[in-house]
Amino acid sequence: MLCDEPAALLGSDLPGLLAGPVSSAATLQGLIDGACSGREGTAVLKVRTARGTPANAVVTVQPVRSADPELVAQVILRIPPPLEERFLDPAVMRHAMLDGALRRIGGELDMDQMAPELISILVPHFCNAAGLLIRESLIGDEDMLDDTPEGSQLVRRLAVAHDDEDGAWEATFPVGEVLRYPAGTPYTRCMETGLPVCETIVSETADEIASSWIRQPVARLLGGTSLLILPLIARGAMLGFFVCTRLPGYRRFDAYDTELGTDFASRAAIFMDNAQRYSRERATALTLQRSMLPTGLSAPSSVEVRHRYLPGSKLIEIGGDWYESIALPGGRVALVVGDVAGHGVRAAVTMGRLRTAIHTLAMLELPPAETLQHLNELMQELGAREPHFATCVYAIYDAVSGTCELASAGHLPPLLVRPDGTGELLDISPSPPLGIGSGPIQSRVISVEDGSLLILYTDGLVERRTEDIDVGLAKLRAIFGPESGKQPLEDLCKATLAGVYSDQQRDDIALLMARLRRIPEDNYVTWKLPAELTSAHRARTLIRRRSSGGGSAS
Repeated sequence: MLCDEPAALLGSDLPGLLAGPVSSAATLQGLIDGACSGREGTAVLKVRTARGTPANAVVTVQPVRSADPELVAQVILRIPPPLEERFLDPAVMRHAMLDGALRRIGGELDMDQMAPELISILVPHFCNAAGLLIRESLIGDEDMLDDTPEGSQLVRRLAVAHDDEDGAWEATFPVGEVLRYPAGTPYTRCMETGLPVCETIVSETADEIASSWIRQPVARLLGGTSLLILPLIARGAMLGFFVCTRLPGYRRFDAYDTELGTDFASRAAIFMDNAQRYSRERATALTLQRSMLPTGLSAPSSVEVRHRYLPGSKLIEIGGDWYESIALPGGRVALVVGDVAGHGVRAAVTMGRLRTAIHTLAMLELPPAETLQHLNELMQELGAREPHFATCVYAIYDAVSGTCELASAGHLPPLLVRPDGTGELLDISPSPPLGIGSGPIQSRVISVEDGSLLILYTDGLVERRTEDIDVGLAKLRAIFGPESGKQPLEDLCKATLAGVYSDQQRDDIALLMARLRRIPEDNYVTWKLPAELTSAHRARTLIRRRSSGGGSAS
């Protein structure tokens, strides 16, 4: 395009390739200056071709990071061939469509990102305009039966591209539109047969399509064009199709173009199918995870609770870490954090079973040690079918007495931060993780000052592969200082997780933070009643009298 011999371009001055006015050189210099500042820029400039005639080129200047200070940018020039030379050379089209660009796209796992890249290969290398449409049932939020009695199917347009400046293409064929093509059109024939459709759209056909859609510009855009519709078929299922259009004046699609396009569509269908399956599996896994994690935490009015959950990576966004805050009768609250070993759906399912069991046991008002003992028996029963183990710390805070009873099954020690900012990792009698041992689990009762913070967490918060766990525990304690008692829990949660977002080797993290305070004495009353059958009636009488403003009785 630019010279007869490629070697003639080596060492040439970039502005010397321009054929436009002086302002073009200034525009190019502005793009280069932007690249030096780390910004990518694009502009349309005229360049000299080997024939001596100017041609419009889309010039993109991308910043380059290199140890060489003289290397600052990469410049890409996209120059359309002259009208009479486009879509003629089979080798050029095959190379552009099936080689490097298509292989790079295969690594994408997002259909919305993949669709424009696939279309950008077809335009301008294979056709003047192209669109990609996928069956709505494959990408919609709900599975649906998209067939109608006449055989047409509901499809969604994911991407559109064209090589001219006519904005009617985007207005007439908007991206994201969900539609049904009229029966008997080339589009429905492709969907019904699963075969490519190649034909010339005569004016009458274009008028019929425009009339059925009530879109008059369709007749002008499609009239007299050469149309090639390429089905996307993967694992024997129809996913959708490409619509390729060559305008009047260009070579019309023939049998070789159909073969080349079908080859391209077959490979693209595999990529789209992989992306669709990944999206469905990821959505299913995330729905499972979110349905199992609590959406609301309950606690007495004097106790403030906040939580955080952070997956280990973007690829594995579900795991077995969980947290709970369950309000109990008598001004008490159960605070729980646990960690099922492993990642993925299996760990999440086991976590859901444990959460359900914890809710049931909490309503029985069992002590923490006894609760964990029952959970251990459940894990051993589950392990007979599918080996799993988990760690868990369980605490019950009494907002009347100001005491907290804790028990742990192989879990890291909770952190108690007093109102003056001094922190202590609570030493609880160790016991094996749930599902491993059968020994007794012991608990510890501590007295808690009003305004103290209790931090329960999983090992992902403090463990690093490159350092000892004591270093992580020390860093956690250092986050809380003398002002912690006055800081909002939201700010403290953010500070606790501030250092883990950049760690690519972390585990899942569950964090539960509670500010513990007693219920004011004028907000409750207690009576001690003998263990007699009449005590229930006596208790009801006392409660009614107290609620109505009457005096208390001993």
